[in-house]
Amino acid sequence: MGTWLMIGAANIVVGALVGLCGVAGFLLPMFYTASLGMSVSEGLALSFAAFIVSGALGSWNYKKAGNLDVKFGLKLSAGSLAGAVLGVKLNMIIPEDKVKILLYLVVLLSGISILLRKDKKETEEKTEGASIGKNLPAVLLLGAVTGAICSMSGAGGPVLVMPLLVVLGIPVRTAVGVALFNSVFIGIPAVAGYLSQCRIHKILPVLLLALITHGAGVYFGSKNAARINQKLLKKGIAVFSIIIAACKLGGVF
Repeated sequence: MGTWLMIGAANIVVGALVGLCGVAGFLLPMFYTASLGMSVSEGLALSFAAFIVSGALGSWNYKKAGNLDVKFGLKLSAGSLAGAVLGVKLNMIIPEDKVKILLYLVVLLSGISILLRKDKKETEEKTEGASIGKNLPAVLLLGAVTGAICSMSGAGGPVLVMPLLVVLGIPVRTAVGVALFNSVFIGIPAVAGYLSQCRIHKILPVLLLALITHGAGVYFGSKNAARINQKLLKKGIAVFSIIIAACKLGGVF
């Protein structure tokens, strides 16, 4: 019962943080593998299933607000589908202890990235899409590379894809919407691949609990995002991520 409560609470909290500021999903794989001692395949299967839920809910809200370029998102996600399949296969041939180190490194670098990132003011965002949007091979390649990295390491997608899109000239709000949309396409092959390595009868009840609680958290967070200091929340998540990942890499616990 204690484990079930921890899983439900973790998914509600992380889901709420994703709904509030769009990041924090990358903490779920570390929770499952480091805190609960699950195998990498089990942890990633549960995490990517949650990422599909948060990506679908989040991107739908961004679409309604006019901040999702569906055409560009579909191009990027086509590459991500193939990349995610490759990432899962790479994960399965790398020793589990090495995958955990990779996961902790991704969490550490994600935290540093969030901490150092400077949010642009709306007036500073570019009003025109980046030229990469017109270059299909480049978009497919970007999707494939980021999809492979995310599915192999357990990063949800937005924490990696969103800043790259901003650097390439995509407006911040559109970049977040596209990254959430893209995370659904990374999550689908990742869940299928990792679930095939798990005992379905064992993980299915946990999966259902995780999906329900994560979805509730995302819904709550998205409804209250305007009331929260986004910058302060992101910095707090970043510091927490850096401390936890550094401790795991250093063997503190």
